[in-house]
Amino acid sequence: MHLLRGLALSLLAGTSLAVPGHNVKKSADKPAKYALKEPPLTTPWTDDVGTNPWPEYPRPQMQRSQWQNLNGIWQYENASSLNDVERPPFGQNLAQEVLVPFCLESGLSGIQGDYNLYSWYSNSFKVPSDWDGQSILLNFEAVDYEATVFVNGKKVGFNRGGYFRFTVDVTEHVKCGQENELLVFVHDPTDSGDYVIPIGKQTLRQSHIFYTPCSGIWKSVWLESAPENHITRLDLDANMHGQGKLFFSRSILNVTVHTTAANTTSNVHVTVHDNGKVVKTHSGPTNQPFQFNVDSPELWSPDSPKLYQVTVKMGKDEIQSYTGFRTISKGEVEGVVRPLLNGEFIFMFGTLDQGFWPDGIYTPPTKEAMVYDLKVLKKLGFNMLRKHIKVENELFYQACDELGLLVIQDMPALRPLQSTTNPSTCVSTTILPDPQQQAEFSRQLELLVNQHKSFPSIATWIIYNEGWGQITSYYPEFGLTAMVKQLDPTRLVDSTTGWFDHGAGDFSDNHHYSDPQCGTPFYSTDSSPFDPTRIGFQGEFGGLGNNVSIEHLWNNQASINTINQTYEIDATLAAWNYRSHILLSELQNQVRLFSCCGGVWTQTTDVEGEVNGLMTYDRRLQRFDEGQWKSDIQGLYNAAAARSNATTSTP
Repeated sequence: MHLLRGLALSLLAGTSLAVPGHNVKKSADKPAKYALKEPPLTTPWTDDVGTNPWPEYPRPQMQRSQWQNLNGIWQYENASSLNDVERPPFGQNLAQEVLVPFCLESGLSGIQGDYNLYSWYSNSFKVPSDWDGQSILLNFEAVDYEATVFVNGKKVGFNRGGYFRFTVDVTEHVKCGQENELLVFVHDPTDSGDYVIPIGKQTLRQSHIFYTPCSGIWKSVWLESAPENHITRLDLDANMHGQGKLFFSRSILNVTVHTTAANTTSNVHVTVHDNGKVVKTHSGPTNQPFQFNVDSPELWSPDSPKLYQVTVKMGKDEIQSYTGFRTISKGEVEGVVRPLLNGEFIFMFGTLDQGFWPDGIYTPPTKEAMVYDLKVLKKLGFNMLRKHIKVENELFYQACDELGLLVIQDMPALRPLQSTTNPSTCVSTTILPDPQQQAEFSRQLELLVNQHKSFPSIATWIIYNEGWGQITSYYPEFGLTAMVKQLDPTRLVDSTTGWFDHGAGDFSDNHHYSDPQCGTPFYSTDSSPFDPTRIGFQGEFGGLGNNVSIEHLWNNQASINTINQTYEIDATLAAWNYRSHILLSELQNQVRLFSCCGGVWTQTTDVEGEVNGLMTYDRRLQRFDEGQWKSDIQGLYNAAAARSNATTSTP
């Protein structure tokens, strides 16, 4: 453990860590032109990306009218150590062009590199003259892992955390109507050395269930203008209130408008719209919560994903947002603790959704491609997905809101399932966070909740997956669960999905492959025994594999060699669908007989060396028999409805 602590301290001190085989390239007179690198596998959208990717406004719940998208062709150059941040290449061309926002390991970035621990990005931008006198805000939706930002020769910001949005106020450093130089230094250690940081399933040493990492800028970058005192965060919680199923005499909208003037109070005006028609207006104070009633709104659910538009005005600042009225809770129904949506038991059934793409790695090639996956799930009858140890761009959650897909959102896991060996004793110990690294995990968990708690579709937060990065000498999940509940009392918390369950949180969550063990009195050593005082849930099961021809596989021999590690390989699609039917029927029996409240099927798509998706990694082949799967999924909802004396509902 002292080695981990020492490395963390050396990081803070700026000590260099050399990368074998990687040297800083001399700045070129002209950067090498961008060209798509042929990835090991493409998708139907690979060739549609072009050089102006992701043109959509990136922050759908806090939109401003004056903005400028900075996605597109930037310049890139490899660096060799942390010390390089002290030598910014101001006024120079970098070695080659790169397509932002695709991570450096992806073919779409034009780099398709590996071991990208240290990197420089550069770009230039022109601020419109009519933004003069306003605050100029530079927004990054995500940079993995640490970003140091320079504008016109000055260091203007630093951010740590590879999954979360950050904003730099560059007002004092830009010149309106002129070109401005932007440089970003990125350090992404992933799982090099003894680093213990949130990385999900990224690894520098890919092997079956651990995949190609994502380094650098991998979500959208944009500029916007706002008044000096402007809105920095908008928290919306639209809850139902009353009795009934679809319409209620009164619902409550809870609002907190955070501003740059955090220690003062201003008046803010909130208007709720329904397709242009004003539903309610209300005024309240900034920087503190307030609430008001909305008469008879239609509630949001997977059956009816009704959304209302929201306009927020504070002085000269105006933003557009939206919300959905719904309440997530738990309660006892017919003697079983159940998850409740709008006061009624909802059987949550979805897929393990990993969000990897062969051409963009962590970044979908286009919004259309991203939404395609969600539409496939919705078409089959799933009412939920588990976003597995990754945080998507905010347009993903908006799409779930619009389509009616509940989201169980994981916190990206700390470095998983790796160990270090003491050379003197030859004793191997699991790499776990030291106190400083644990505190950083907690800080980033807080960011996850605060930046996403206004999306109606998110129903549950997951803190730990299968013990990855979970300290077992004491039980940090209790304190983290309390923190999440304080930050967001409107949702459920699945503290430990699989493995080391000590009783924290709202779920008794079992993982079992391939067959389920959901809310049952029997269990294997793979997971924890069922606790009837909490919600019985099958956090993962299935994982049935079916190999395919090379044109649908991640064409990397090391990954192909791991295909036989899949839980079960079925020789034909007919056999795969038959086995899927058997497992879904078994889950249905557990809903009827025991306390099963929902489940997560592994998985939406294949990923690299895994061939157990509903679709292949390239999304070109669907394994499922649509009629059979729709019937089996509906059977789960029917069984759940019978246990709760509720009317059967099809999502």
